[in-house]
Amino acid sequence: MRVAVVQFPGSNCDQDALWALRLVGLRAELVWHTEGSLEGFQAAVLPGGFSYGDYLRAGALAKFSPVMQEVRRLALRGYPVLGICNGFQVLTEAGLLPGALLANTNLHFTCKEVYLRVERTDLPFTSAYAQGQVLRLPIAHAEGRYYADEETLERLEQNRQVVFRYAPAPHAAGGPDHNPNGSLHDIAGIVNEGGNVLGMMPHPERAVEEVLGGTDGLGLFWSLKAALEVLPA
Repeated sequence: MRVAVVQFPGSNCDQDALWALRLVGLRAELVWHTEGSLEGFQAAVLPGGFSYGDYLRAGALAKFSPVMQEVRRLALRGYPVLGICNGFQVLTEAGLLPGALLANTNLHFTCKEVYLRVERTDLPFTSAYAQGQVLRLPIAHAEGRYYADEETLERLEQNRQVVFRYAPAPHAAGGPDHNPNGSLHDIAGIVNEGGNVLGMMPHPERAVEEVLGGTDGLGLFWSLKAALEVLPA
């Protein structure tokens, strides 16, 4: 069960993703963005960071990297593809997920912990969670506001493609708005229609050990491992 963690120039969460994947026993390997083959890999992770310095738009240049053709091939074959933060932005720019990630409504880089609700548990990324479970995960982005036209949003809702939604803290009594960036429909993560390509703005790989402040992100990686165990090599 080999998982490729793609390194773009400017990636800065690649080692975090590598650690989280290996923590659950997956064979994770760093793959440079110029690689022309992902043969032998059963999954790919596009980590957070600032690919190509986020010039033009976040993720706009990374979609042209040679490795993205292989990421697309894995996705079309039904293998899991995960994009976290900048990786989510790359997936939308590459057309593997609908919509776009725009500047936060506060026009600032926002780095803090947020809460998100698990909307589906029948996916390769969520089977270890409970329906409606509220997770506490960190975010760190300036362009995390999910946007799509009304038709696309309606289709996402009808197809149950919204996987994670920003939510109030459990037992919260008032306080600031729970949506940290202005994402439409409180969207924090979505999947493609096939359910094997996930993009999310919060960072599960930064919440896999108590020393990091919590382990709510660990379930995603255990879910991925369970999914890969039943997929053909």
